[in-house]
Amino acid sequence: MESLLNYSKDELIEKLAPLGIKGYRVGQIFVALNQGKAFLEMNIPQEIKQILSENFISQPISILDKRISQDGTIKFLYKLEDNNIIEGVLMKYKYGYTLCVSTQVGCRMGCKFCASTLHGLIRNLTAGEILGQVVVANKFLGGKLGEERKITNIVLMGSGEPLDNYENVAKFLKLVSSPDSFNISERNISLSTCGLVPMIKKLADDNFKITLTISLHASTDEKRRELMPIANRYSIAEILDACKYYYDKSNRRVVFEYVLVKDNNDTFEDAKLLSTLLKGFPTHVNVIPLNSVEERNLIGTTRQKAAQFVSMLTKLGQSATLRRTLGEDIDGACGQLRQKYLDEHNN
Repeated sequence: MESLLNYSKDELIEKLAPLGIKGYRVGQIFVALNQGKAFLEMNIPQEIKQILSENFISQPISILDKRISQDGTIKFLYKLEDNNIIEGVLMKYKYGYTLCVSTQVGCRMGCKFCASTLHGLIRNLTAGEILGQVVVANKFLGGKLGEERKITNIVLMGSGEPLDNYENVAKFLKLVSSPDSFNISERNISLSTCGLVPMIKKLADDNFKITLTISLHASTDEKRRELMPIANRYSIAEILDACKYYYDKSNRRVVFEYVLVKDNNDTFEDAKLLSTLLKGFPTHVNVIPLNSVEERNLIGTTRQKAAQFVSMLTKLGQSATLRRTLGEDIDGACGQLRQKYLDEHNN
């Protein structure tokens, strides 16, 4: 059975009409679904609860476990209806809560610094399963919908490559930004991609206005191929061309993520090459000291050297910041908590 969270309010009206559920009842069901309620918890007649329970899933995910950091960051382990497991991270800032969501179970991109790719791609998440992460986290915080929601920002930076699951991610973006649902502005949503060039252009052609974030992590194709297999398919030049296309269509500044790996991509020469690549294009660089993954043989640059790298970029005229570190004490790297859970329960 499928989850009704896959549908917008108008789609839900059409979906439930053949079952004799019409009018304001559908509106009640839609709101209740987005507030994280199961069918039996909804304020609707018993016969409608029965019809819904026999034909659909209400909430496609649940919180299986959570870890709370000393800094207040919460890492969720979510359980899906098919017993697959994904992660999410809830971060508190002055302006509100940002939720990091996953878009796939696992990932097939194979980036050398990421734990999410260790077992490859298991499957894509549906739009409702991506939205479900927002629903359960918002409910956990006691939030509702619209202006009463607790989740203010979303980053698609959990497990999976969002643009490798384009149709479901695009549907999710429309659902979560709908005034009928959470009404989160696209300007408060960031999507991180390793650089699937055709899909970046499709994102632009489909008129999305989200913040596009590129996992670059190198200033030359040669070094990027050492870290990211996708670099064998798309060059940095091709990615930059796609980013400029997105900027021209959306008028949204593109952000580049740059994970610092010790003795690999953290020199002054790397900073100089990076600033030259991005010159004349409205961009920002998020510099990130690598959060080492036990199964990988890469070592992160120290935070002190990372700060020096940011300083180098700034002096060269490139907008850059050192990303604030949150949740280091709760298996902060993407995929780590899931992997630990699987290891514990498979032994």
